[in-house]
Amino acid sequence: MRHHPISTVFALLLLSGNGALGASQVASMSMLVPHRAVYDLEMKDASDGSGVKNLTGRMVYEFNGSACDGFTTSFRYVTKIDNGENERVSDQQTTSFESGDGKVFRFLTKSFVDKVLDKETSGTAELSSKGVSVDLTKPAEEKLSLDQSLFPTTHMVDMLGRAEKGEKFYEASIFDGSEDADRNLTTTVILGDRNSGSQPGADEAIGKTIKGADYFPVSVSYFDAKSDKSQDEPVYQIGFKLYENGITRDLVMDYGDFSMTGKLVDLKVYDKPVCNQ
Repeated sequence: MRHHPISTVFALLLLSGNGALGASQVASMSMLVPHRAVYDLEMKDASDGSGVKNLTGRMVYEFNGSACDGFTTSFRYVTKIDNGENERVSDQQTTSFESGDGKVFRFLTKSFVDKVLDKETSGTAELSSKGVSVDLTKPAEEKLSLDQSLFPTTHMVDMLGRAEKGEKFYEASIFDGSEDADRNLTTTVILGDRNSGSQPGADEAIGKTIKGADYFPVSVSYFDAKSDKSQDEPVYQIGFKLYENGITRDLVMDYGDFSMTGKLVDLKVYDKPVCNQ
């Protein structure tokens, strides 16, 4: 199963020039709140041929940092899948760092199946006017040159900026180090109108940070950048509510032959680091 960091987890703009952030993006980065979000996962639907009879799980996402010192992300995604005959537990653990200027991205992902290490991917990616250069260390040492894309935090900031401007649809590219970290993902993004006020499901478990706050409904389809998007179905699709501070909730993740929901059940917001620059 391919992953996508949920709160990082959301659509992109190709950077121009040398990849430096514009003034509006720098300002938007200051709005992102460091936080830890916990989502309970449940199966929403599955086709007869999917091999999925039931699915449950939990996703924990932790985001911290500042535009001065860079941003760190810790992400864990555990699912138990019942195929009708036996159960399999998948556990994906990812940590990453993105520089405040959006030019450097370091990542490490370990995937376990029934507590046994199945795959490990790590490396560093750098953005320039020529594209994204990737220096992989695992599963094997390799150097790659990819088309220009945004890294996850910058891509989140870009999405928020577009939503604030009232944009409804756009296409963009992202590199997040997922799978074998050897390609970009092309995205198509649909942004809904701003919603205000108290919303159903904003219970006490998620606290006052987003209860009653404004959010934008978002839908993103992800395509393999090496495939012909006009012919292929998306690798996966995700829908969610995106708040102005970067927190997300009410997730729906569609992998084609099955889909699942992610309900925000716990949220802890941290103090913002002091930026001395």
